[in-house]
Amino acid sequence: MLIDRVGRSVFDYHVHSEFSVDCRIPMRDSCAAAVTAGVTEIAFTDHIDHVPVDLGFGYWNADRYFQSLEACRTEYAGVLTVLAGAEVDFNSATIGPVERFVTSYDFDFVIGSVHYTPQGELIFPDSFDGKSFDDIFLPYLDQIEAAVETGWFDTIGHLDLPKRYAPATHRDYDPLRYRERFETIFARMTAGGKTTFEINTSGIRQSPKTSMPGPAIVRWYVEAGGTYVTTGSDSHATQTIGAGIAKTLDVLGLCGIEHVASFRGRNRTLEPVTALRSLVLTA
Repeated sequence: MLIDRVGRSVFDYHVHSEFSVDCRIPMRDSCAAAVTAGVTEIAFTDHIDHVPVDLGFGYWNADRYFQSLEACRTEYAGVLTVLAGAEVDFNSATIGPVERFVTSYDFDFVIGSVHYTPQGELIFPDSFDGKSFDDIFLPYLDQIEAAVETGWFDTIGHLDLPKRYAPATHRDYDPLRYRERFETIFARMTAGGKTTFEINTSGIRQSPKTSMPGPAIVRWYVEAGGTYVTTGSDSHATQTIGAGIAKTLDVLGLCGIEHVASFRGRNRTLEPVTALRSLVLTA
């Protein structure tokens, strides 16, 4: 279903709060920052970690999360739409716990993200030691494809994440090398019709100085029949709420993406990119 609310909606669908182990920003502060930045829909997608060695394992508190969310919804009613979300870490060793989690709570929106290699290593610079970029990236894409196949997620987070953490010795990432793998993943996305990927703008303000993924990959998705994406800043600080989304909307239009997805209760509607671009955001 399409919705047409010209000039009224801007989405930051990847925001962390004090309910993520790596963030200390209260939801209320991020809501205030979102209003200042021109964001009208914010999804608090705190980390849900299922790998026992992860610092975030068991950190998320459902009762406190939803209590804080409802307080923000009350305070910002009519000004900001506040969505219940989660960024759920996925890998083939955690399929059971992940399935139980995504079916246990009433979220508006769920991101599926891969942060670990199949060998259980967090994808950080150290994981590249003694390995080629292929050694990290190809198994990573296998995990992404597995996440898509589950149908449990509304969007896939930071689709080419390894480029974010590649050390100086491995900064020869060329997405063209992996085009066929991406096309296979996109074929599954478009055939299922449920899952897409986000344009994660955190890479614009950090290494690698481009969104995750970049424009070439977005274009391949369009050529595979993809028609919409989600947008998110992956913010862990108030000053980055909405960051990079204005620039991203310009790029999406050039890539052939006509709509950005909005969610309520895991149900998707589509907002025209032209409507979103009519608003001015902080960069």
